[in-house]
Formats: sequence, C-alpha cells, structure tokens
Amino acid sequence: MRMNLARTALLCALAGAGLAWGGAHALAQSQWGAAGPVFQSDVERRERELEAQRAERRKNYGPTVYPKFMDGGGKPDIKPQEPPIVYLDKGEEPGTIIVDTGGRQLYYVLPGKKAYAYPISVGRDGFEWTGTEKISRVADWPSWTPPPEMHKRQPGLPITVSGGVINPLGAKALYLGSTIYRIHGTNNERSIGRASSSGCFRMMNEHVVHLATMAKVGTTVRVVANYSGANTSAPVSSIFSGFGFGASDDPPRKKQVKRKSAKSTKSASSSKQ
Repeated sequence: MRMNLARTALLCALAGAGLAWGGAHALAQSQWGAAGPVFQSDVERRERELEAQRAERRKNYGPTVYPKFMDGGGKPDIKPQEPPIVYLDKGEEPGTIIVDTGGRQLYYVLPGKKAYAYPISVGRDGFEWTGTEKISRVADWPSWTPPPEMHKRQPGLPITVSGGVINPLGAKALYLGSTIYRIHGTNNERSIGRASSSGCFRMMNEHVVHLATMAKVGTTVRVVANYSGANTSAPVSSIFSGFGFGASDDPPRKKQVKRKSAKSTKSASSSKQ
C-alpha cells in the first residue's frame, strides 16, 4: 500500500513537472492578452486569413473607383519624434542613410559609430530593390500621382491626390534621385514593419519629420538587402575604455629641453653687460 502511494506521488510529481515545463515553453513563445496567451503563429495565421478574405471581396465587388482628383484633407502640425539610437560595428559616414530592407529598418548615421533606427515598411514581393541614390527633393505634405504601372495594377485609382492626412505619402517625402521611389510618411501606420509597398519606404509621420530635420538634398541613401552591423547595446570595447583598458602601456614622453652650454651662457652674460 505504501509502495503504491509512493509510486502515485512520483507519477504526479513527474506529470506536474512536465506540465510546468510545457507551460513555460509555450509562454516563452507567446504574449499574454486579456484572456490568456496570444501566440505569434496564431496572429500571423489570422492576418493571412483576413487578407485572403479581403482579396476575395475585391474579386466579387471589383476595384474601388476613386474620384479623378482627390482632396488629401487637412495638414496638421506634426511634431518630430526621435527614434532609438543603435551602435554600429563599422565606422559608417555620418549623415548617410542606410535602408535595411530585410530588417525593415532605416538608419541615419551619427558620429561616433551610432545611428538613429527607424522602423519602416518596405517593398512587397516583386518590388524589392537595392542600390545607392541621393535625396533629390524634400516636400512637405506632398501630392501623390500614381504612375501608369500602378494604374494598370489597380484600375480606379485617382489621377492625383493633393497633400494631406488622406494622402498615402503622409507629412513628408524625401525623393530618391530620378527614380519613382521615396522615403515618406504614411496614413496607414499598421503597415510599418511589413513588406507592403510598391518599392517606397514608409515611415511614421513623426519619424519622417524627424529624419527631414537632418537629411537634406544630396544626402546619400544606401539600400541593402540585409545590414547586420547595428546593435541595441554599446560594444564591450567602449565600456572598458572608460577604465583605461586599451590605452597604450608606454608612458608619455617628456618634452626635451635643450640645455645651453656653459660657454654660450658666459658669452651671453658678457653681451648683456
């Protein structure tokens, strides 16, 4: 009887440990919502289902037809918002913009191997690109004129939309060379962090206004598929440098003073007399 009780207690303990591990493992891959854990895989699956439903509705109802000339709405005063600062492994040229399409981040390089890091939206499948351009124009509340290629893909788009909160280019646009691409704000912040544009780089309006306080016409913009040299924590070398580590072991050299000979001193004294 005692052996059975001991065996039962051992099995219960093992089962409890298994449940605890399983719960911790599941919790590590989830976030807690109001009603319990929310798994990232469930969120992504739900987003795919909703997008499929929207695509099906578009097929049934046909393309949305907009007015040929649309009013973009109001132009409120957008205050700049400073993003987090990251630390760079390499000494990039200060004032350069690096667009990491894989990481969906835009970096504005600061002195001292640092950079502002802005979350962005990038081109969806088939609209990705890399290369180097320079900012050719900066516009406040720009108008939007969809190119002919976009009209073919999405019939019913307006010919042009004036600047404003309804305009998809947002509060500012930084034009890249002579291309059709821009770094611009957006009227849909939910797209930030996703691959959902036609090749432009969308930012939150507060962030693009902040970027435009530094980036001017002529600023170099380098678009890469992946940029792995940015870290949220400072490099170890900078931490230890404050304690004298990494400094030269050689003592500072003393300034050599040229001594005058006794003979020259005597002659100098004679000449003064």
